[in-house]
Amino acid sequence: MIKSLVLRDLVHLPENLRETLRKPMGLLIEDKAVTKENLAKYIPGGAFVITVGDATTEKMIKFGLEPSLQIVDSMEKRRKRGKVAGLVRTTLTCSNPASGITNESVVTIKRGLEGESPVRIEVEGEEDLLVLPAVIYAPRNSVILYGQPNEGLVVVTVNEAMRQRAREIMDLMT
Repeated sequence: MIKSLVLRDLVHLPENLRETLRKPMGLLIEDKAVTKENLAKYIPGGAFVITVGDATTEKMIKFGLEPSLQIVDSMEKRRKRGKVAGLVRTTLTCSNPASGITNESVVTIKRGLEGESPVRIEVEGEEDLLVLPAVIYAPRNSVILYGQPNEGLVVVTVNEAMRQRAREIMDLMT
């Protein structure tokens, strides 16, 4: 059982943690190797799939792999982009600033995990760091996919070691 993460209204990524987060939390698949067939090797049938990022979510939908929870901000590499198409049963919204994680976004992720999938969380601000609370609260053996800019796609299989790593990083945020 995961204990609730107690957050102040906002935690911020300090400069000394930026290098830590530049390293993928899971398996990095290089851009040229990101194919439906290759990804299927890392996503067990029936897995609860979470995507963080517009390009990642869009790519999975194009591959026919509808994510259970989609966390998007209508931005790509800091530029506005169109909304991601795809089937969504529930849409939730939250605010989350760049380099931070709000308590509101954590509560919204928890609600999204309990909703009837597919659920989309539309973030006003930036969704990048929301991988951390997604790892902490996702069901065991969920698969979280997020983009590693200019490198590829990261595949995170949620287990206790990953949860602990995400908690430790969030505990170090100020």
